[in-house]
Amino acid sequence: MQLDLSFSREPEKPGKPETAAPRVLSVTDLTRAVRTALEGALGTVWVRGEISNHRRQASGHQYFTLKDAGAQLACVLFAGAARSLRGLRLVDGMQVQLLGEVTVYEARGQYQLVVELVQEEGLGALQARFEALKARLAAEGLFDAERKRALPRLPRRVGVVTSPTGAALRDFLHVLGRRFPGVAVIVNPVRVQGRGAAAEIARAVAEFSGAPANGFPAVDVIVVTRGGGSLEDLWEFNEEAVARAIADSVVPVVSAVGHEIDFSLADFAADLRAPTPSAAAEILVPEAAELRRGVADRAERGARVLGASLRLHAARLAAFARSALHDAPNRRVREQRQRLDGAVEALAAAVRGAGRSRREALARVQAVIAAHRPTAALALRRMRLEREQVALAEAVGRGLERRRARLESARGLLRSLSPEATLARGYSITFDADGRVVRSAEGLAAGDALRTKFAEGEVEVRVVRGVAGD
Repeated sequence: MQLDLSFSREPEKPGKPETAAPRVLSVTDLTRAVRTALEGALGTVWVRGEISNHRRQASGHQYFTLKDAGAQLACVLFAGAARSLRGLRLVDGMQVQLLGEVTVYEARGQYQLVVELVQEEGLGALQARFEALKARLAAEGLFDAERKRALPRLPRRVGVVTSPTGAALRDFLHVLGRRFPGVAVIVNPVRVQGRGAAAEIARAVAEFSGAPANGFPAVDVIVVTRGGGSLEDLWEFNEEAVARAIADSVVPVVSAVGHEIDFSLADFAADLRAPTPSAAAEILVPEAAELRRGVADRAERGARVLGASLRLHAARLAAFARSALHDAPNRRVREQRQRLDGAVEALAAAVRGAGRSRREALARVQAVIAAHRPTAALALRRMRLEREQVALAEAVGRGLERRRARLESARGLLRSLSPEATLARGYSITFDADGRVVRSAEGLAAGDALRTKFAEGEVEVRVVRGVAGD
């Protein structure tokens, strides 16, 4: 497509030299010419891209940037056209198709698209990445409410992680100083946008969390903050390293990233999310003037209560001074002494009566024990035991004598039947060379060596000749 941006000059007057000065246009004339050329050449077109830096005005008009990998386009959706969205809410990262007229905003000399119709194409790549990471960290429990800690009621020292030159820090310090000037602020400066900023933010949070062991001043609360921006501008606060550093911090963390409509993973991981840096300051400290008014109110109420109490006690003291106790204290003391003496006497009588009752009960018990004394029964059983011991000893003695007599009889019988007794009567026993008893001459041969045992001693003999038996 070719745009005709040529401009005609005024007709040259006859006789004018060729070197006459060209026509000089004003900025307004040139801008209007460009607008006329664009609107005439392009008119109404369809454009697709990703929404970023979306802003909604109180008038209902919406301004945003439509971009792709190679370029970006300023867009405006007026309130009248926005009513045709039918509930569709434009947010950063949304992929859309827009129908609109290309024109030029003359006040800025900026070409733009006046949107008439919006069709959603789907979530942008960054938004999809944000949702995926958010879902994964939420599944790990990184955003659970049980992990959230209460902020200190009145922090004495606040650690701030932000850019030292950003508007967010100025807003935070301004509100904090106005509300409670005595709070100390320690700034750990970091980049809040661009590659590598997430690592700086995570490291700064960890340094505050590890204080004072790592040399940093100890703080009561950490504030991670920056101003608003597009999804890309705020992306460093959506990195996993930042979310984990905030969740792992031993010091409570407040996240105040972007504007009220902006949400980041840092917001979900923090112990508290503030919609803006200024709101974070309002949340952290109370209004000093309100505290002073509160202290004054409490002091006034205390004074009133104390005054009423003093008046009450003064009235009681005056009544006491008018009473009989104050007029005649000795009489009241004597009465109390008499009452005490009576109580002592009554107590002594009760003690004596209790003693008598216990002595009488003891005497009755002793009488019962004496009547059932087991001495006689024990003596009788002792006599029976002695008689049984004597009878048992006699029975054992008789049994032993009988067994001893039987043993002697058996011993005599054994002696009479033993081989020694037989030998003593003149008999002998003959053994062969192998030690076997020779009971018969059969089987003996001349020259066999034998051994003969007598009652006293033994001899070796040799067979001369055998003698046949009968």
